[in-house]
Amino acid sequence: MLRCSLHRTHTPDRGPRPYPELSLKKRADVLLVAQGLCDSRSLAQRLILAGEVRIGQDHVVRKPGQLFPEETTLRVTKPFPYVSRGALKLLAGIEAFSPPLSGRVALDLGASTGGFSDVMLQNDVSRVYAVDVGYGQLHAKIRNDPRVVCLERVNARYLTAEQIPENIDILTADVSFISLRKVLPAAAVLLAPDAWILVLVKPQFEAGRHEVGKGGVIRDPAVRQRCVEEICTFARESLGWFHHGTVASPVKGPKGNQEFIVAFTALRPPEGEEATR
Repeated sequence: MLRCSLHRTHTPDRGPRPYPELSLKKRADVLLVAQGLCDSRSLAQRLILAGEVRIGQDHVVRKPGQLFPEETTLRVTKPFPYVSRGALKLLAGIEAFSPPLSGRVALDLGASTGGFSDVMLQNDVSRVYAVDVGYGQLHAKIRNDPRVVCLERVNARYLTAEQIPENIDILTADVSFISLRKVLPAAAVLLAPDAWILVLVKPQFEAGRHEVGKGGVIRDPAVRQRCVEEICTFARESLGWFHHGTVASPVKGPKGNQEFIVAFTALRPPEGEEATR
């Protein structure tokens, strides 16, 4: 009779693991939100990809989808200071054109989570009217700030002086699925004479349908440039605004679209004063 003998293979001890061996595992981005280190998975993903999330002192989390036991303690080395990455877009415009913010009254069209509003609040505006056609998107940090007037389920195309009962010193706009040419006129009549305007031009919502490529992305630089120029022309000829300049957003849209911050003032600068750019 033949007999088979089974030999157990010895697994060498590899030393301590950076996280405990538990059966139930979750994605790193989900854990960050669950542990209160991030307010959203999208922000968690950005922090992970930036190399700002660690386990212990040295173990860097590299991928948002990496699985870890749910009891793993994560650490963020440098928390993102704003409620959304949209803040970085407006910051680029503020750094380029230096509009006065402290003590001013602001109107934020397409407020969404509140990235633009957050930037203005951290620059000491006296009040922000946060307008969005949606509902329940504004971050609690922004919603609960006493300087914020939250106007949800409000279509910016039909804003009135009853809704905005004071002159606006700074207007920002970050809208989607609609052209700026449709939302800016109603806000224009609410502006103070020396108001600043910083709008995010999204060519994918300004170009013709035949110009938008697969996945909603505009890859032709000429089309993007034309869309920006058309908004500038509209603002100048239809609204009487003075164009100070344009900067490319340092953060691309969700699908990789290049967007642009364009700066205007309601009045032309005094004779001899040069535009910022």
